Amino acid sequence: MTDDMSALAKSERASLVQLLQELDDSEWDRPSLCDGWSVREVAIHVVSYDDLGWSGLPMAFIRGGLRVDSVNAWAVARHASLSDDEVIELVRRCETPRGLTSAMKGAIALTDGLIHQQDIRRALDRPREIPAERLLPALNFALKAPTLPAKRNARGLRLVANDHDWARGPGDEVTGPGESLLMAIAGRPAALDELSGPGLATLVDRVS
Repeated sequence: MTDDMSALAKSERASLVQLLQELDDSEWDRPSLCDGWSVREVAIHVVSYDDLGWSGLPMAFIRGGLRVDSVNAWAVARHASLSDDEVIELVRRCETPRGLTSAMKGAIALTDGLIHQQDIRRALDRPREIPAERLLPALNFALKAPTLPAKRNARGLRLVANDHDWARGPGDEVTGPGESLLMAIAGRPAALDELSGPGLATLVDRVS
C-alpha cells in the first residue's frame, strides 16, 4: 500500500467506467443504495466536484446553502441532461482525481468512489472482488473521514475483516468481509446482515 492513493483512486474510477459500460438502459435509472439517488446520479456524483476545481468550490457551497447534501445535489444536477454515453465519458475524463476529490493524497476520491461503486453494484446485484490494495486504505480512511458517519458508527467497537489481515478499534467485536464492514460503517444497512459478533447490535442500532 502507498501513502499516495491517487493512483488507486484512478484504478477505482477506471473500474467504475467498465461497470457503467456494462449497464443496460433500465439499470441506469434504478435506485442505488444512496437514498433518493439513481444509479445515474451516483455515477455522476463520484466525479461531480472534479470539473469544479478548487476555484469553483465556493460558488458550489453558496448554491447549496452551505449544506453538504444540498451542495451534492446541485453538483449532480449540473449534469442531469447527459446521456448514458456522456456520463460514461464524464467519468472517463475524470479518472485522475482533481480539485476537492484529490485532497488527502487521493484518499477522498478512493474512499468515496469505492463506496459509491458498491452503492451501484449492490443495488444491481453486480458483485465484484475489490482488490485489497484499494479496500484496506479505504477502510482506514473512512474511520477518520470528516464527511462520513463511519467514525461515529464504529466508536467503541472492534472491526475485524475475516477475509483480510485487518482489524481496528477496541471494544466489542464486529466481524465480516472487509467490504461489508466498510459499507456498514458508511451507513448502508444493506451490509449489516453480512456481519456478526457481540458488537453487531450496537452497530445495527447506530446505522439503522
